[in-house]
Amino acid sequence: MKKILVPCDFSDSAVQAFVFALKIAQQSKGEIILLHVIELPVLRGTIQVPALYFEENYLKDMEVKAQKNFEELKGEWAKEGVRVRSLIEHGPITKTITRIAEVYKLDLIVMGTQGATGFKEFLVGSNTEKVVRFSPLPVLAVRKSHEFSHIKNIVFPTTLDPNQNKLLIHIKELQNFFSAKLHLLLVNTPHNMKRTVDEKDMMEAYARDFDLQNYTINTRNDFYESDAIINFTIENKADMIAMGTHSRKGLAHLFSGSVAEEVVNRMDCPIWTYSINE
Repeated sequence: MKKILVPCDFSDSAVQAFVFALKIAQQSKGEIILLHVIELPVLRGTIQVPALYFEENYLKDMEVKAQKNFEELKGEWAKEGVRVRSLIEHGPITKTITRIAEVYKLDLIVMGTQGATGFKEFLVGSNTEKVVRFSPLPVLAVRKSHEFSHIKNIVFPTTLDPNQNKLLIHIKELQNFFSAKLHLLLVNTPHNMKRTVDEKDMMEAYARDFDLQNYTINTRNDFYESDAIINFTIENKADMIAMGTHSRKGLAHLFSGSVAEEVVNRMDCPIWTYSINE
């Protein structure tokens, strides 16, 4: 986690994400790119209006304000030994974030989240949710900054899929980075129920196959996966949740939702996600 992208709209949650990213970069001896995206207005919801139709002075004023905010942010929070670069880009927020992450070959995106619940969550969502859904690299959603040394217990919800090598490589790197204990969690729902007698053997075999160390195995039965993950995390006072996520679009997202996005919306602890659409 040496190259970290922090999208920043200068809200409190974005500042919290930056503060936490600084702690990670200080530990990894890495660097941070602070990105502010100026999203151009959309005409009738379909066609993006070219920048030349806007007053040049207006766009320039937005950039000047962003640069001033960058300097104040870095002046107050930046730590010695951590290189912080700032970028200002124009375009759709989610696509610009993922594009910059790929162009600069970054390792991690750290984003602030304010959370949302109910019907608003499905119809509107946040930029963080969209990045979680579509990012090709790990995303760490942060509602508030946490002490680096306090992250010692990571919950890892798993389906025991043996074909998720990239996900497990990242999970082990995350665990090693924080020197944390990994708590494997298998959730049984009415639509996906495993025999209790088989669960322990299956999870132990999974841990052996991926050479996991310093872990516990746990199962929960619930109507909803997200509820089981959240309740388990709270009950065990875990410090972070790490999980794979699937990219869902359109009606599939509306009707199926995303377990990872629901957890991001409802939890205060950092949520690390990685797309497993391999």
